[in-house]
Order: sequence, then C-alpha cells, then structure tokens
Amino acid sequence: MSLLVKTAKNQIENIVMTAAKEAFDREDLPCFTIETPANRDHGDFAVNAAMLWARELHSAPRAIAEKLMGSADFTGTYIEKYEIAGPGFINFFLSDKFYADVILDVLEKKENYGKSDYGEGKRILVEFVSANPTGPMHIGNARGGALGDCLAAVLSAAGYYTEREFYINDAGNQINKFALSLDLRYLQLFRDGIEMPEDSYHGEDIIEHAKAFAEIYKDAFVEKSEEERRAALVKFALPKNIEGLKRDLKKYRIEYDTWFKESTLHESGATKEVIEKLKQSGHTYTLEDALWFKATDFGCDKDFVLVRANGVPTYIVPDIAYHYNKLCVRNFDRAIDVLGADHHGYVPRLKAALSALGAPADRLDVVIMQMVRLVRGGEVIKASKRSGKAITLVTLLEEVPIDAARFFFNLREPNSHFDFDLDLAVSESNNNPVFYVQYAYARICSIMRNLEGEGIRADELKPEYLSLLSAPEERELILYLSSLTDEIIASAKTYDPARITHYVTELATRFHKFYAACRVKSDDRALTLARLSLTKACGITIKNVLTLLNITAPEKM
Repeated sequence: MSLLVKTAKNQIENIVMTAAKEAFDREDLPCFTIETPANRDHGDFAVNAAMLWARELHSAPRAIAEKLMGSADFTGTYIEKYEIAGPGFINFFLSDKFYADVILDVLEKKENYGKSDYGEGKRILVEFVSANPTGPMHIGNARGGALGDCLAAVLSAAGYYTEREFYINDAGNQINKFALSLDLRYLQLFRDGIEMPEDSYHGEDIIEHAKAFAEIYKDAFVEKSEEERRAALVKFALPKNIEGLKRDLKKYRIEYDTWFKESTLHESGATKEVIEKLKQSGHTYTLEDALWFKATDFGCDKDFVLVRANGVPTYIVPDIAYHYNKLCVRNFDRAIDVLGADHHGYVPRLKAALSALGAPADRLDVVIMQMVRLVRGGEVIKASKRSGKAITLVTLLEEVPIDAARFFFNLREPNSHFDFDLDLAVSESNNNPVFYVQYAYARICSIMRNLEGEGIRADELKPEYLSLLSAPEERELILYLSSLTDEIIASAKTYDPARITHYVTELATRFHKFYAACRVKSDDRALTLARLSLTKACGITIKNVLTLLNITAPEKM
C-alpha cells in the first residue's frame, strides 16, 4: 500500500490499542481489521474491534466502542473524527492534511509515484510468448505478449528485479517438421509429383523460404543427401524467422533481456544430465525399452515417457532442463511462465519432474491464458479481410493501433476468455477504454497549457491551499490517487495486469467527474492552484499507469 495509507492505518491501530489500554487496562486483546467502507459517507476506514472484543470484555460492542473512543487521542495523526455505527463499528474520517499530503506525494515523486519496495529486489524471470519459430505469431501470442510484458513491468514497479525471456524452440519435432516442409517445397521447384504431407507446414512463408534458398543455391542441393539438404535449409530459414519474431515483437513494444535457445540445452549436455539425474532419483522405470517417469509419485494422474524406445527424448525433457536452468543454475527466486490454456495438464508433469530433481518446483508459477476471439460487427471472425488467411500479430497491428491492442489484451484477467472487438479498438469514442483514458490525459495537458498561458502554474502552490479541496468529487479523486501503489502490488501478487487497466479507466472516470463538477479556474487564485495541482497529480498518475502498460500518453488529441 502507499506509504500515506499505510501510515494512516498504523495510526488507527495505535489509536485503538492505546485507547484499549487506557479504557480497559488491556494490551493482550485480539487483532482487529481495518477496512475501507464501500460508501465513503460512512468513513474512510472502519474498525471491527468493539465487536471482536465483546466476549473478551463481557460488554456490548457499542458500549465498548463508546468507551474506547472516549479514551482516543488523534493528536498528530491523519484522523480528523470518528463515528460509531450500527452494532459497534468505529468509522474513522481522514483529515485535510491526509488529502493534501497525497497530492504533494504525487507531485514530489512524479514518474516514481506508485512504485514500492514490496518485492524486496527478489529476482523474477517472466517467460512469455515463446512462439515456435516455424511460422508467424497468432492472436494468442498477441495476448500473451501484452500480458507478459505488462506483468513484468508491474512486478518491477512493485519492487522485484524482473527479467523478460523468450524461449526459442529451435530443436525437436517442430524443427524436424520445418525441415521436411522446406525440403519438399525446395524439391518441388525442380521436380514434379512431390506432394506435401497433411501434417507438414503449408504456409506461404515456407514457400517463400524455399524460393529464396533456390535463388541463391539454384539446384545445388537437389542431389545432396536429405540430411545435408534439410540442415542447410533450416540453417538458412530459421534465423530469418527468429529475426522476424524479434522485429515483430519490437514493433509491439516488447524487448526481451534474453532469447534462450532450446538447442543450447542439447549442445551443453543439460538435457542428458537431467535424464541421468531423474534416473538417479529413483523415480524412473523402463517399460518396452522406453524410459518412464513416475509422475504418480508426485500426485499426477499418470506416468509419462521421458525417452522413447528409439532413444529420442520426448518434448518435455528439454522443458524440464530449461526450467531446472531457471531455478537451479541461474537461481531466480521465482520463474513465471505465461502459457495457453492447452498447457493445463503439462504444468503438473513439469513440476513433478522438477521436484524429483530436487528443484524448488513451488517457485515456478504458471499464468494460464485463455483463448481470444476476434469480433467485427458483432460476429466472430477468423480470417483477414484482405488475405482471407488467419489473422496474425502482424496483420492485427496493421488494422488496430498498438496502444489499443496492448490495452485491450489486458482488459480481462488472464484466465478468462476474451472477445476482442476490432470495431471498438479503432473507434475514437468514450466507449473505447484506451481512447477514453488517453483523452483524459490530453485534457489534463490542455488545462495546464491554457492556465500556464495565463501565468498560472501548479508550482506556485502553497501546501495550505490544498485544504480548500473539500468537494466530494475532489476528495473521491484524491483518495483514488492514493490507492495506486496498492493496486500495483495487488496486480503483482495476483499476476493480473488487468487490475491496472481497470484502475486507470476508473481514474479517468473520476477525473472527468471532478472536471465536470469543479471548475479548475476560479476567481479564487488559491483554489485555482489547488485544483490545478490535483489535476497535475492526476495527469502524472495516468501517465505512470500508461507507461506500465507501455502505452503512449498523448498531450494532444
């Protein structure tokens, strides 16, 4: 929580416990809760101590509350007054100084407002997207990219040391299939009657790679061995695909600290080492010449194969080695994977193998992300109007502004299905949440420019002027500003960046409500400066949240 809110809550706790000692000569009473009422007319904070202590003190809650407050001392605190409500709730109301200090805190911290040291610098690795480099990124990758990038930013703002990582699947079955597909497309350029198997890659990108390879090498590889030809084709095409992934993700404003190649696990012997460690753990057995892992020893519903009868490891083995590397070689305090909904069964198997290796599997967290449906004109679409093909990340960004894409993909918590409204994403109306928020920021900038043109600047504020901000809309807006740090920490704890988009949308709503009810420029210069300072604080906060989302904050619209 923000330092000011934390301070106010600590003061309330001290007020109540000191009053209990004075009124009842007790210091051993049970802990009570300090809550925020849904209706602020009932106070800024509510305490249930009187009801909680009724049995202990052999008295009615309301009588306890009255006796407590008769001994309460608010001197030097943010608490202005109290009310006893219902059966004995004690409601506390914040003073003018608290509201003033919130604004001064925002103005002082500027771009650092909302950040905290909650995470204590613990090291977190966030792996997201990690699309196969055998083809273009799809809409699921677009959601995963916005989600993972914002999650990493939120964790960093909450005080964690955070790194972003992309895991490149440049080995295994998908690369074998990639090699087969390239090979056949290349041979088709020089021979007739070569058919593409149904389970090969049929995309235009495979054809283009084969043609580009042929332009350079002509038919020089036609008579070479299949192994040599396929190796050459993959060596030619795969780096181009990886560079394409990097280029497209950078356009999407995502930059990784590390691009980790699966092939390095094989080259370093890490994959073989994991297999040997699992054998030594006593949790494997051989059946029909295949090596099995006893996943049922760790609560899984069934065992699974590690190494096939032909001696080839299954796809999960390098994944185990990769996560072992994260937690035991690079020693991250926590590893977070953002994965699609089809990975539900995969996660327990992975954690079981890590546990068998002695790795801290409880430090691996997986954010499961549900499917996205694209909607236009109220109807679900699966293909691009222009090409008739499935919409990819690249084609989506040709149609939808990057700001809108990133904001929309973080509108829902990750494990919820999401309909992406293409019409709404490009509309310039208040129904479009990203436009609505950006418009609020642009309006704030306009107000400040106009008043500055008249010689009125927020830096002329004297702190005592802020006590003039007593209108309900002003108090409501200031209180909401004070909750940003809490929201960032909650978002980090729940791995849910949607909390941040909801926060900034609601902040824009509260600013517009304040703007409609309270003229910033008035005949009272002190009041004008106070309201201008609140406006500036609101602008700083909106921009800070948009920065977390990696979305632009336009000063004019």
